[in-house]
Amino acid sequence: MQIVIASVAHMVCRGGANFLIMKLKYIFTFFLMAVVASAMAQSNVAEEVAWVVGDEPIFKSDIEEQYLNMQSERAYIDGNPYCVIPEQMAIDKLFLHQAAIDTIEIQESAINKEVDSRLNYFIANLGSKEKVEEYFHKPMPVLREKLADMVREQNAIQQVQYNLTKKVKATPAEVRKFYNTLPKDSLPFIPRQVEVQIITINPIIPQQEIDEVKSRLRNYAQQVTNGETEFSTLAILYSEDKPTSMYGGETGFQSRSVLLPEYATAAFNLNDPKKVSNIVETDDGYHIIQLIEKRGDRINTRHILLRPKVSDADLTDAIHRLDTLRTDIVDGKYTFEQSALYVSQDKDSRNNNGMMLNEKSHSNRFEMADLPAEVAKVVDKLQEGDISEPFVMLNPKTQREQVAIVRLNKRIDGHRADLADDYQTLKALYENQKKGDIIENWVKEKQRTTYVYIEEGWRDCEFRYDWLNNQSPK
Repeated sequence: MQIVIASVAHMVCRGGANFLIMKLKYIFTFFLMAVVASAMAQSNVAEEVAWVVGDEPIFKSDIEEQYLNMQSERAYIDGNPYCVIPEQMAIDKLFLHQAAIDTIEIQESAINKEVDSRLNYFIANLGSKEKVEEYFHKPMPVLREKLADMVREQNAIQQVQYNLTKKVKATPAEVRKFYNTLPKDSLPFIPRQVEVQIITINPIIPQQEIDEVKSRLRNYAQQVTNGETEFSTLAILYSEDKPTSMYGGETGFQSRSVLLPEYATAAFNLNDPKKVSNIVETDDGYHIIQLIEKRGDRINTRHILLRPKVSDADLTDAIHRLDTLRTDIVDGKYTFEQSALYVSQDKDSRNNNGMMLNEKSHSNRFEMADLPAEVAKVVDKLQEGDISEPFVMLNPKTQREQVAIVRLNKRIDGHRADLADDYQTLKALYENQKKGDIIENWVKEKQRTTYVYIEEGWRDCEFRYDWLNNQSPK
């Protein structure tokens, strides 16, 4: 049985304009629950100890508050919550004890980066720092400290688990044997997947349009410099980076490595919060930036983003260019792979024979839901080997219009996993099972050699591990 530990994922977009990604909601659920639980604790009430693991107590209030928040989040609990929750807390403490023995150290810069991302997410969703403090009943410095402790603990747990399982590598023979031992009806079901090649070109933007965008940005900067208008007001009214514009263009604290290089260089060169940067060009568009605060290697800024618009005529011209190229490929003058290498402006696929790469699975295969919407709509109508007509799509990273053609390289209908088509999936399944077994056996051994005491009233449980027979005398 595999131990379920809440994972700490880091999903910050590399670009100041897009640091708020709504998918973070699911990653932060664990932290939200834990912080709310901490906020609800009543320090003036005598704490009742339920468990002791090593020299660490697990308090009844911790269990009650965690249960309350899991209920509010409608989280599934497999069993009696007053058994499941404290046992999971005890397992976490075993890992943390091992982390202390191994002297595992988590870089404070990494912790700060994660905490900043989470606080930025809370601010974005609740509306302001003040509303975050009101919601959690804690001032920002205390909330930051609580989050830092939780991030530090979760990273330490993950590092211990990684150290235990890092040598697990499956050979083809082991994967084949594993596959042959699995009952056919227990093989994982693989939804329909596709392999897609793509060629994109970006329509030419007239210099006049670029000059117009720069003129508007210079005007905004002048208004701020003259004290006529607040930068944040202009960002709310005019910035085309929607996730930040609603908060006055504020990006939240970010490290240099998280920001796009051109943005980072300009931002870190700012020293006066009253001044506005020169116009900065990035893959996102054109920005002006205002410094809010620097903290070591992290910076909080406001920005206004404008993107030059593509005219209908420029889109039409790009469509004609790709339509001609498509005809040449169909007629056999060039291969799709050759055309992708020399024509495509999609950096990720150009040097991969035009093959789109699934960043989620790190493979060439996509479930339809994982493809950009415009690509999925076109691919759904193609047969294997077909090349689409040119179509307009938004670049997922820059949100700029571009023109594309795609070729359906392969379609794999939904099926039970098999070695021929799903070797990597089966390999990962086998390795995860091996890792789970290693962690399971480690926990069993660790809880035998660690001081554990469970108070009366907390013992009537069907625990996952044999805590009761192994518990130490009080």
